[in-house]
Amino acid sequence: MQAMILAAGMGRRLGKITENKTKGMVEVSGKTLLERSLSILTSFPEIERIVLVIGFAGEGVKNVFGNSFNGKEIVYVENPDYDKTNNIYSLYLAKDMFGQDDTILLESDLIFEKDIIKKLLKRDEQNGVLVSKWQNWMDGTVVTLSETNNISQFVPKEDFDFNNTDKYFKTLNIYKFSKEFINNIYIPFLSAYCDAFGHNEYYENILGVITFINKSQLKAEIIEDEKKWYEIDDHNDLDIAQTLFSNDADTYLKRYGGFWRFPELKDFCYLVNPYFPPETMLQEFKMVFNRLITEYPSTSSIQRKLASDMFECSPQNILVGNGASELIAALIPLLDQNNIGVPVPTFHEYIARSDENKIKYFSANSADFKYGKDDIIDFSHNIETMIIVNPDNPTGNFIPKKDLLEIAAHFKKEGKTLVIDESFVDFADGTEPQTLIDDEILDENQNLIVIKSIGKSYGVPGCRLGVLASGNSELIKKVQESLPVWNISSIGEFFLQIFHKYRKDYLKSMKKIVVQREKLFQELSSINFIRPIPSGANYILCEVLPPYKCDEIAKKAIERNILIKDCSGKLGFENGSFIRVTVRDEKDNACFIDFLRSLS
Repeated sequence: MQAMILAAGMGRRLGKITENKTKGMVEVSGKTLLERSLSILTSFPEIERIVLVIGFAGEGVKNVFGNSFNGKEIVYVENPDYDKTNNIYSLYLAKDMFGQDDTILLESDLIFEKDIIKKLLKRDEQNGVLVSKWQNWMDGTVVTLSETNNISQFVPKEDFDFNNTDKYFKTLNIYKFSKEFINNIYIPFLSAYCDAFGHNEYYENILGVITFINKSQLKAEIIEDEKKWYEIDDHNDLDIAQTLFSNDADTYLKRYGGFWRFPELKDFCYLVNPYFPPETMLQEFKMVFNRLITEYPSTSSIQRKLASDMFECSPQNILVGNGASELIAALIPLLDQNNIGVPVPTFHEYIARSDENKIKYFSANSADFKYGKDDIIDFSHNIETMIIVNPDNPTGNFIPKKDLLEIAAHFKKEGKTLVIDESFVDFADGTEPQTLIDDEILDENQNLIVIKSIGKSYGVPGCRLGVLASGNSELIKKVQESLPVWNISSIGEFFLQIFHKYRKDYLKSMKKIVVQREKLFQELSSINFIRPIPSGANYILCEVLPPYKCDEIAKKAIERNILIKDCSGKLGFENGSFIRVTVRDEKDNACFIDFLRSLS
């Protein structure tokens, strides 16, 4: 058996990266795509020879790899017309070599795990193709399968139907062909097709024709989501491939989201409610999506009215932002920058937006990072403004509403400002609402500012919504003046508009989180190298005990497509090893516990 890699293309969509080299020579995590492919292919004893079809910058490929790799022969076929032809011509030029043996055929712009080739080689069928369930990031050759997993159709781009995507599979562009099939069926069709349609086509077109007349008998091998592979055509593809094959949680975390590009990833890092919004709400979004995406949102006066209905307060006391982060950025410059008090560890955005030279840090003298009303009041003598995330992130420390009101009264008496971020307060396990977004409270305490992210507890981070509430009309006016006329999208505005219909569903989702949080806490307590810390939010801070460290756990987790927050380097964690784990649904939580137990 041999392997044939088509590597003649110019890779124009990668711009300067492929200015002087073919796409197969692009590096991902320190290795070129061709080196990765050759390392995997030559590790199988049954693959005795590599055929490389080269064109653009082909001499560079020859210079790097020579005539052998890992003791296996490399034979080169050159496509001198690489700039005027497509991969069908590369295969046509190599047809004599192609027909000499059973062949694994693939392209040079692929990155994949060894097990993927292993799976194809283990198939009893002589002719096979690797496929993956179609997902919205995929582009290229799409097929449908019969009940016995034979390829039933190669779907032309013009016939692609988004209503049928549940039936579609994307080919990995990795095929196994028998010598008999290559010589008796494929090459005759290849020659006839090139004669009829020229050389600027794709070799998959031949397979489409052969399949149409029931001659291919191509069997599909379906690759599960947990198997890593990617096809690299442009800068975005390269970026995703770098992330997928880095085995480093930090490469995911530095993206700060966009994880729909990694559908196999279980995200235990970002703090989103898995039980809201309900399916009926999503269906309502889908029903009006076309109008939302093609029409402008309202201005802030309308959005403030919608938010006031959602949070049951007056429009003049509330502002809507493009996420809480926009409101934080607008608020911090308006505060007295002298002596801002911040508990640590806490949400870093407030520290990042402040003058760090003027921050006074408050550290709880507790193994569980707990602090309360008396601690804050004692500390307040040293500061002019206090910022409290409640429940705190990442510790989960929670101060009840009645205690916060006493703190607010003390700050009012002292003429000081109190900022409460209550993005996670709805997750607190209390029979009474814990929010401070209440006209009576806000009007009574003009020194109080409340910020709340909507994306987290309401499960819609993609809507980019947050609110700022205060009874201080002058402050509200100044923050408003710093915001754009249109700062939230029509989709975000529509969420505010229809939320009232789903309020009961939201409250039910909070109760589900509390149940799952307590269950996850008990399960984590049973792991001998994990010490979970009680939390009032939808996450649990865990101390990692010997023999492990938090970075080891994070690395082992990402190898299993599980993303967790390694708190190393965060202020307040200098003397320990801690991870933060999001509370997801019961199935996903069980998956994470199984992962931890596998390390015991």
